[in-house]
Amino acid sequence: MSVLKFGSTHWPLEIRLSKAGGSLEIDFDDGNTFALSAELLRVQSPSAEVQGHSPEQRQIVSGRRHVAITGIEPVGNYAIAITFDDLHDTGIYAWDYLYNLGQNKDRIWEGYLEELASHGLSRDPAVQ
Repeated sequence: MSVLKFGSTHWPLEIRLSKAGGSLEIDFDDGNTFALSAELLRVQSPSAEVQGHSPEQRQIVSGRRHVAITGIEPVGNYAIAITFDDLHDTGIYAWDYLYNLGQNKDRIWEGYLEELASHGLSRDPAVQ
């Protein structure tokens, strides 16, 4: 049984932002390290703007292939807020949310690409 730390089952030891803001690397206390692209973090933002208030309200975010992270701020002891260069800054990324993205990023990414294709959308901003 894992001990909860401020409501989280996974605790980050270190968070690193790439120089160009293209990815975030997170080392967790269980030894897992995940590299998460800015694009994945942006299109999977936990914000109400993206996720809605129910699964039916969830938005597909397209055209973010070249999005970059411009800032990271702690939110209490349980999360970070990420600001992107497209000015999106309303998502609160809890430790467990980031851990889940890292553990399941291949499946989540494939689902995102399928969703884009099924709606005739692209990762590129100029194709919209």
